Amino acid sequence: MSHGDPALVDLRTLAEHPLIDNGGTSSLRPVAPGSATAGRYGLFEYRVAPHSPGAAPHFHQTFSESFFVLSGQLTVYAAGEWQALVAGDFALVHEGGAHGFRNDGDEETAFLILFAPGIARENFFLEMAELRRSGRTLTYEEMTAFYARHDQVMVDP
Repeated sequence: MSHGDPALVDLRTLAEHPLIDNGGTSSLRPVAPGSATAGRYGLFEYRVAPHSPGAAPHFHQTFSESFFVLSGQLTVYAAGEWQALVAGDFALVHEGGAHGFRNDGDEETAFLILFAPGIARENFFLEMAELRRSGRTLTYEEMTAFYARHDQVMVDP
């Protein structure tokens, strides 16, 4: 019996994808970013402190985004309203679907985000974290260019 090509299995230990401070009340772990999956998908663990903002409502034109709640409560903007999700709940946001998230609960929330296809979304998170850490505020023009570069279109809730 053949066991397949072992070179086609990519194992990544925890040390290879540490939790990264996102510059404030959140952190993320690039478990399998698009750069590691040949662009097939991107998988991230994301954590948000209690009573903290996450992402304001926005949409993406070229990729879907899914959320799977591991622990705590994740409040997700979907279908024009904020809805609380708990451990085990899942949300799939198709291309063009307005969404956002925050933690309205009393404990940290942890969840997985899956991007498909796996664009290099880690660059968005890393650049945003650096901005938060530096305290630098982008001009309107710079922020517009930043969002355009990362396929993020902000919407009014």
